[in-house]
Amino acid sequence: MKKVLVLCTGNSCRSQMAEGYLRCFAGNKAAVYSAGVETHGVNPKAIATMKADGIDISGHTSNNVTEYRHIDFDYVITVCDHAREKCPFFPAKTQAVHHNFPDPAKFHGTEAATIKEFARVRDLIKAYAREFVQAYL
Repeated sequence: MKKVLVLCTGNSCRSQMAEGYLRCFAGNKAAVYSAGVETHGVNPKAIATMKADGIDISGHTSNNVTEYRHIDFDYVITVCDHAREKCPFFPAKTQAVHHNFPDPAKFHGTEAATIKEFARVRDLIKAYAREFVQAYL
């Protein structure tokens, strides 16, 4: 079984959504984790956005990448440029993969526009997660 870590800045939105979809699409092909270079707590709007698409991440926790230093990951996926820049060293066998997604938590607009932005980013992450599983797992 492959081990996959999804890494972003605060482990609150993008990495949580990616973890949810990767777990769904990978099934028993991979153990999927998410973490941040910081921890900000799981964003309630991310939870609601994922729930609207049938994925429950309400039990996820916001974890710091240092909590997983004992795991030999096959893949580390950074989902924002900041995490890629701050990403700690991983063993040579770990394959680093990067895709910079917009941060929906930084979006400024009406409540309706914010919900729409979370859904837009969720859908980008969903498509990426599906492609990742097909290509790497």
